Amino acid sequence: MEKSTLEKIAYLRSPLAIRERCGQLYDYVVSQKSPYFGCDLTQLENVADYVIEVMRSQYPVQIPFHSRWRHFVVGVPRLTWLDEKLAQLSDVEIAIAKYDLAIVSVLLDAGAGNWHYIEPETQLTFARSEGLAVASYQMFCQGIFSSDPSNPLRVDAQKLQSLTEEDLVTGFQVTPDNPLVGLSGRLKLLQKLGEVLLIFPDIFGKENPRPGNLVNYLLLKVEHNQIAAATIFDAVLQGFSDIWTGRIELDGVNLGDVWFHSAVVDDGLVPFHKLSQWLTYSLLEPLQELGLEITNLDTLTGLAEYRNGGLCLDLELIYVKNPDILSHSHPVGSEVIVEWRALTLILLDKIAVKIREKLNVNASELPLVKVLQGGTWSAGRKIAAELRNGVPPLQIESDGTVF
Repeated sequence: MEKSTLEKIAYLRSPLAIRERCGQLYDYVVSQKSPYFGCDLTQLENVADYVIEVMRSQYPVQIPFHSRWRHFVVGVPRLTWLDEKLAQLSDVEIAIAKYDLAIVSVLLDAGAGNWHYIEPETQLTFARSEGLAVASYQMFCQGIFSSDPSNPLRVDAQKLQSLTEEDLVTGFQVTPDNPLVGLSGRLKLLQKLGEVLLIFPDIFGKENPRPGNLVNYLLLKVEHNQIAAATIFDAVLQGFSDIWTGRIELDGVNLGDVWFHSAVVDDGLVPFHKLSQWLTYSLLEPLQELGLEITNLDTLTGLAEYRNGGLCLDLELIYVKNPDILSHSHPVGSEVIVEWRALTLILLDKIAVKIREKLNVNASELPLVKVLQGGTWSAGRKIAAELRNGVPPLQIESDGTVF
């Protein structure tokens, strides 16, 4: 592969490219060239106030990171239970097990539709992201992702490759009356993960590799007890990019969450890497539990998904030029959705700046990963619940691997 191609792939996998390419579409919309959207920056103040109100209501003391770990503790302290189950392991082995859980759970975390999950232990009922998290937690604890019955609390390549749709149907309690959107897409993603783990033995281990062995790989990157957030993100993209199927490729290399828009100069490609960054955010805390400091958190971007994007639409920071856009669903790769996601990503940075100004804090005190949790994602869900019973304002045709 030519150096120029390798450099382009590396660029499209970088947070710099995400912000630059999304920034092009933001400028395109602000200059009134878009047939789909406009942007009313006078609403930025109102959006910041709304998010701050939600933040203070949800987290009056301290805002945690926006990560999968928040969903595992809904209702009951499952992470305390998990720590008890893992108590006989070393600190690094515990981190590896937690990575196993987080990685599989994040990859299963896409729009669920009108689906719910009843937790057998507690008889609590959950839907959406929380339901998927609790279901995947229970599947992990039951050893559904482990090929070793004597060691259930793990995920390994052998079992992932042999997973069946029946495994997921049972684990997610899917029935004709309780369908889960994108079930086959989720299965293919986990099976593909099992294959990809074998391709990178330096990252995931040589014998029956585990996604959690990424911990050992990252520990080699630690300097002075610190590791940069972008280093974790780079490792995630390096190790997991090949799991995405049916995406744009460059010289046979799968680019992942990268899409085309005709208004973007050069190659027209717009990267988002939403799930990869959501995964990265979800891999920070196990490293912190090992005593490591995560640096440069705000190098990573906001997450271009429907809760954050819905917040911007519902509070009219983004407005549609043709109401017909809201009357039907759109493919993930359509220019309408690519544009909406790009606007959302740039506006999240602006919302974060405005919130910090109002609260008189800096980026290290309130990094973007906390603004998302406190925060824009929660606020987007809240206003969607108030306006449409939780349904986002713009409908996306999901295959279970993007949103």
